[in-house]
Amino acid sequence: MEICPVGGFEQVGKNMTAVKVKDDVIIFDAGIYLPAIIEIQEEEAHARIYNEKDLRRIGALPDDLVLDKYGWTDKVRAIVIGHAHLDHLGGLPYLAHRYPNAEIIATPFTMAVFEEILEGEKIVLKNRRRVVPEDSTYIINTSSGQIKLEFIHTTHSTLQCVFIAMHTSEGTFFYALDFKLDNYPVIGDPPRYTRLRELGKKGIKALVLDALYSGTERKTPSERIARNLVEDAMNSVRDRNSAMIVTTFSSHISRLKSIVDFGRKTGRQIIFVGRSLNKYTTAAIKVGECPFKKNITLVKYRKQVDAVLKKVEKDRGRYLLVCTGHQAEPGSILDRIAKDETPLKLREGDNIIFASSIIPDPVNINARERMDKRLRKKGVRIQTDVHVSGHGGREDMRDLLNILKPKHIIPAHGSLQQETPMIELAGELGYKFGETAHLSPNGKILRLD
Repeated sequence: MEICPVGGFEQVGKNMTAVKVKDDVIIFDAGIYLPAIIEIQEEEAHARIYNEKDLRRIGALPDDLVLDKYGWTDKVRAIVIGHAHLDHLGGLPYLAHRYPNAEIIATPFTMAVFEEILEGEKIVLKNRRRVVPEDSTYIINTSSGQIKLEFIHTTHSTLQCVFIAMHTSEGTFFYALDFKLDNYPVIGDPPRYTRLRELGKKGIKALVLDALYSGTERKTPSERIARNLVEDAMNSVRDRNSAMIVTTFSSHISRLKSIVDFGRKTGRQIIFVGRSLNKYTTAAIKVGECPFKKNITLVKYRKQVDAVLKKVEKDRGRYLLVCTGHQAEPGSILDRIAKDETPLKLREGDNIIFASSIIPDPVNINARERMDKRLRKKGVRIQTDVHVSGHGGREDMRDLLNILKPKHIIPAHGSLQQETPMIELAGELGYKFGETAHLSPNGKILRLD
């Protein structure tokens, strides 16, 4: 078994891993590096970069050209996507054409988001697509043997997230990006602990594990806690005549459910504004996973947005706006509102609730600092970090390692500095750095006997 970390092993984003057994290669995820796009958008005011060449130039795509160097490209049989976040899925529309014989495999919601992206960017791909439900298996028959892919339900911060176990003649490879162990999710079930324990007993050769917060001494709280935080934040808005804006991750359907549930109690009309919110909500509706669809109005196009914001400006106490822009992304709805580029002019006493955290990248941190400064100057009431993470802390990782008991551990989804505490945790559990616990830089093949 050979493992090639293509992207996401030295940074937060553009996740991509290739695994080769005999003459067959399976790719796990094909993400994008969003801060690179945000940075270029700031430099080139209204630039829209949607082609592979430009995305490679700014470092937004995983460097999968390394697979050409190793002679792996023509051996790719499938591209498997674990969940619908852009740092795992967003690069696929621009890279899939390089693997024409590879089937794209994902859960229904993840595939629906992928199709929404292709339609929005007017990209046509010839790759076959296979939708697989959670807790199912899919068999790939190849000239060198049979590969069984198993999709095991887990919890994260979007819908239908899965761990992927790749069962081969050389052992089982287990892909665990991203996850937290949420025993009380707002939508769906807890992780499938029973199956995870069964796999741990059978034996796992190698585990690629989400190590983003491996240095954080905690078990990440349940999304149920975030639901309580949302309720408290929205109840604290006392002025019925002030504007009320909530911004969060567009893909976080559980969080959006909480916002809608408590938003309805305010008596305000709930409007979702922005392309990204429209994309993820539409995908959830398509697969029957949007319990609040009858309680919202979706607004996508610029003229519609401006028309709605004119109504809010005239009667700001009547509406609850849920919008994009929690990272202060250039051109997002909240960014435009903060810069007075829309008909809605914020004023003293208006409310903005950030049901999100800042993704820990300098581009995002600096953009949010500038936005928050503008908002404070206007006298806007701001509530930040009304949120719990979708990534497990050190104790989630300890629990998963104790369940799976892999022979080899490979931390991913962060810089080497963020991944190093995972190696220390592995040492506590009896693993040896360089022998059974590995820090693998992007592009370097790890061979496991």
